[in-house]
Amino acid sequence: MPRVLLVEDDTALATALSLALRRLGHEVTTNPSGEAALRTLLDDRVVPDVVVLDLMLPGVDGFEVCRRVRAALTVPIILLTARGDAIDVVAGLECGADDYVVKPVEPRVLDARVKAVLRRAAPSSTRDPVVRIGSLEFDRAAMVVTRHGEELSLSATETRLLFEFVDHPGQVLSRQSLLKRVWDYGYVGDSRLVDATVARLRAKIEEDPANPVLLRTVRGLGYRLTKP
Repeated sequence: MPRVLLVEDDTALATALSLALRRLGHEVTTNPSGEAALRTLLDDRVVPDVVVLDLMLPGVDGFEVCRRVRAALTVPIILLTARGDAIDVVAGLECGADDYVVKPVEPRVLDARVKAVLRRAAPSSTRDPVVRIGSLEFDRAAMVVTRHGEELSLSATETRLLFEFVDHPGQVLSRQSLLKRVWDYGYVGDSRLVDATVARLRAKIEEDPANPVLLRTVRGLGYRLTKP
């Protein structure tokens, strides 16, 4: 049974979503504020399978919660926002979130998103168990990536996306194909998810993220992993 931490200050909405998710087979715990969520996750170290995080929280807002949690944990984070505003969405994704949904959200849609981020944590390939590209080493069995011998702190989505590129070296992968393969979106999804995650990966694997040599943009098409 997937364990979901729902961080939402609207009591009525938190109650309704909790009841609906429980009926759909999830174990749900709620926190009413960002401060409470940080205590649960970082102080008490009670880590669920997925965090569903409202952005517009009083006090410590969802952006700051996402930043602090992502710096310490790899737990998947789904943003819950009242607006599909591009600035809010991109800012949230750049903080380390794996996905987002816009309120009001149907419980079955949220259920599908939760299941999708959980699938990303599982190994997706049976190819060579260890692959080396430049200073990077990819261990499929452990789902671990190291750079110069040091393990990188990657979220489940970042790991899946990076291994998708490793599985197709030199090939241009479009944003829509990556949404389908990594985010499990069988429809026209939001390419901002891909762009924000690629930006986070570059910050971790490139010597100079502003001038990437490994994970390159192919203008108008998508991205390609190249060997140095």
